[in-house]
Amino acid sequence: MSEKSSPAKSGKSWIFWVILIPGLFAAFQFLPIREWLVILQDWIQSLGVWGPIAFVFIYILATVFLLPGSAMTPLSGLLFGLGWGTLWVIIASNLGANLAFIIGRYFARDAVAKKIEGNEKFAAIDRAVGQDGWKIVGLTRLSPVFPFVLLNYAYGLTSVKWIHFAIASLIGMVPGTVMYVYFGSLGKLAAESDQAGVGKIALTAVGLVATVLVTVLITRTAKKALQAKTDIELE
Repeated sequence: MSEKSSPAKSGKSWIFWVILIPGLFAAFQFLPIREWLVILQDWIQSLGVWGPIAFVFIYILATVFLLPGSAMTPLSGLLFGLGWGTLWVIIASNLGANLAFIIGRYFARDAVAKKIEGNEKFAAIDRAVGQDGWKIVGLTRLSPVFPFVLLNYAYGLTSVKWIHFAIASLIGMVPGTVMYVYFGSLGKLAAESDQAGVGKIALTAVGLVATVLVTVLITRTAKKALQAKTDIELE
């Protein structure tokens, strides 16, 4: 990426975050999202101890069928709050990632190879994995330069050991998971804004901003390290 394009892209990112948070609260005020959320929560609660298990199962299916977790992850925050929501996503996303890895390595090698054929970014990642293994897996989790759900399958074609893939993925996915679940929990707070005090809302918003800043910093650092190891331009 050129130096000229970087500030513009950063500016667009900040505009996105500035619009998103007020927009989230506005949506809960003017759309029947509260009612939708209540219906969904009632269904989850009606399942009892099976509620989180149902969510984890649906999340795993979404990962295996190449549906982006960026939709499911905030939903966990909406349903379960920040703490439990983060835990369920970590469990679900890692189980889904490992299942996709195993499918890619042992059952669908030809299909996956055809899907990523000619992709220069993955070719560079593949070469780097041969030298640095789990480090590259961790960096690509911290800096999403390649579609997450497809990358799970694609890593099955590389020389990385499964245990290294599993551990590096577990650690590398935590920052992004916390951030997206945090967004969902903020939506939950917005839905309960009548009962929540101003102080609690402000404190949660500050915590979210801090989480976003830390995640962005980690992502940029990982991106630079990944670019150095793969010697390719990462947008």
